[in-house]
Parts: sequence; C-alpha cells; structure tokens
Amino acid sequence: MSILAAALSRVKPSPTIAVSNLAMELKAQGRDIISLGAGEPDFPTPANIAAAGVAAINAGKTRYTAVDGIPELKAAICAKFKRENGLDYTPAQVSVGTGGKQVLYNAFMATLNPGDEVIIPAPYWVSYPDMVLLAGGTPVIVTATLEASFKITPDQLEAAITPRTKWFLFNSPSNPTGAGYSWAELKALTDVLLRHPHVWVMTDDMYEHLAYDDFKFCTPAQVEPSLYDRTLTVNGVSKAYAMTGWRIGYAAGPKDVIGAMRMIQSQSTSNPSSISQWAAVEALNGPQDFIAPNNVMFKRRRDLVVGALNAIPGVTCPTPEGAFYVYPSIAGLIGKTTPKGKLIATDEDFATSLLEDTGVAVVFGAAFGLSPNFRISYATSDKDLAEACKRIASFCAALT
Repeated sequence: MSILAAALSRVKPSPTIAVSNLAMELKAQGRDIISLGAGEPDFPTPANIAAAGVAAINAGKTRYTAVDGIPELKAAICAKFKRENGLDYTPAQVSVGTGGKQVLYNAFMATLNPGDEVIIPAPYWVSYPDMVLLAGGTPVIVTATLEASFKITPDQLEAAITPRTKWFLFNSPSNPTGAGYSWAELKALTDVLLRHPHVWVMTDDMYEHLAYDDFKFCTPAQVEPSLYDRTLTVNGVSKAYAMTGWRIGYAAGPKDVIGAMRMIQSQSTSNPSSISQWAAVEALNGPQDFIAPNNVMFKRRRDLVVGALNAIPGVTCPTPEGAFYVYPSIAGLIGKTTPKGKLIATDEDFATSLLEDTGVAVVFGAAFGLSPNFRISYATSDKDLAEACKRIASFCAALT
C-alpha cells in the first residue's frame, strides 16, 4: 500500500518549472542553452524596492507578522486598487500570500467542495486545473482558439455554466498567450455572469501593467460593479516590479472569503516573508516611472519574436496585447520529421527535439490546454531572442 495521497494521482508537476529546471541542468553540463521557458523578467528589482528590503533587515523587521499581511502592505494594496482600478476595499478585505499562486490555491481550498466546477478558459496557466483538482473541484475547460484571438465568447461562457459552477477563473492579459480582453469584450462576459448569481469570479491580474499598443487593462469588478460582492481580485508584485523571487501576491474580496483564506494560510505557511512585505510596500507606494520604459523594451522584444516566427513556413504567431509571452501555432509542422528521424507528432515532440537539437528551451502547448502550439517567454535579452529565433527557424527549415 502506497503512503502517498490519492489526490496526487489527479495532478502533475508544473511543465513550465520542469522545462526551466531541465534547461538549467543542461547549461550546468556545458550545453549552449537559451531558455525561453520561465515567465520571469530579466530586469533587476528596482533599486528603491530592493533598498526597502535591506532597510527592513537592518531595522530588525525579520520576525513573524500577521498571517496574511502587515497593516502597511494591506493599506498600500487598498490604495493601489482605488488608484488604478477604481475599487474600494478595506484592509479586512485583503489577503497577502507567498506569491499569487498561493493566494489562488488558498481561495480554492477555502471554497471548493467535491463536485464544484471551475470554468477555466484555455489556453490557461498550467497550474490552474491542478490547483482546482487538489482542492477537490472539477475544472471545466472552455477553449479559445487562435482564430478567436485566444479569447472565449459570451456564448461559450454561457454554455459552460451549470448549477455546479462555483467560479469563473479569468486571466487578462493571459499567460500563455498574452491575449487581453478589451472593456467591451469583458463587459459581454460579465453580462453573462449577471444572469447566474451563483457563479463567482476569480481574476488573475498579474500582468496588469504589461500592456502594449492601444490595449487598456480592465478587471471584472471594475467593468461590472454589480459583481463586486462575488469577485476575488488577485494580483501581485512579481511581474511588473521584477520581484518574482520575493514571492508576494495578494487578493481583495468579500470578508468571509478572505477570512477563510486566512485560516487556510494560518495552518499551512503562516505569514509571507516579512522582508518581502516591506519591499512590496515600497513597490506599490513608491515611484512607478520605471514601468513604462520596461514596457517599451518588452514591446520591442515582442515585435522581434512575432516577426521572426511569422517568417517561418508552418508557424503562425499572433501579436499579443500584453504580458511577455507569444503562443505560436505549429499546425503546419505536425507530421514532419527531424534530420535525426524523429517524428513531430505533437507539440511536445517539437519542444523536446528543439531543445535536444538546438539548445532552445520552450514550453509545449499541451501543457496549457491547446495544441499544437508552444510558448515563448520574451522576458530575456534581445540578443538571446534573436539567436533563439534564428535557431528555431533553422530547426523548422530542416524538417521534412
């Protein structure tokens, strides 16, 4: 008899972490590896934010804090929601966790019962379905195709809702596609939700500030205030503030949900790092002027990658509105064979052979719920991106 929990049979390890780990292992072995798998800005944490962390250490702010966030950080989060999203929350409506992933997981653990359904648009971040499964719920996948710009329609959302639906999980701009919903597109979805008062909304707004061209970010409770009382708005400092390793995510929503999440956290990890919390206070309250120049660089990298990939026969790469990912289709390459005789039957075959033959690490599309595609994170240097695209083009050209 196995000692392992039966729940483990319902989930799988994170493919994005697996790709990043494999790339690091190969690089340590001396291979010339360009890793485009990790969703992590290559910029350093801004100096004022890092200094706030150092100051916290020097001031002895290194002890336990309140389970779900220091008052100063909760106040900064409330101010951020008011300033940037027009949403009014009190500190009692805010939960701070060790990254956005923990916040989402806490929410599912606190609210899902066996048989409860969570609607998840695909392509999706790899962890969404597995977190739902671990919490005892049932993921209901709604597929958004490339032809639909990777966005689901109101009719699709309507058709997916059942009496068992507990949550609609919404992510814009999206990981892995970078697709962003306009105000009008999101309003059409919230109109559907208004007709189903038993369905709650959980947003993942982690890429809020990574928006390009004319795209304007908006979040469900902002677009439809009537949904405020059944919306959990999740965000964090990881991406826009280049603080992935600091591990601070947060959410705001109804007090009873936040209280339940606090209880889950109190019996699992307790408080996030005290040092990281003080750095996050500075991130939210301090200067925001570095975001726009960073976005100029991200947009340049996006355009570089989109242009290079679309020049490859058999590859189709739409231009994303935000985040720092592209999600090209390789439908025109499926069924071909590498010079080493390996058949490209799936996007996983493509990603595996690409890494083995060229040293370029990407994440295969099946991990995100839509194939045949792969994800590139362009949050790396222009030089590495140009070289990676050159290798990808050579690899694809050699397929027969």
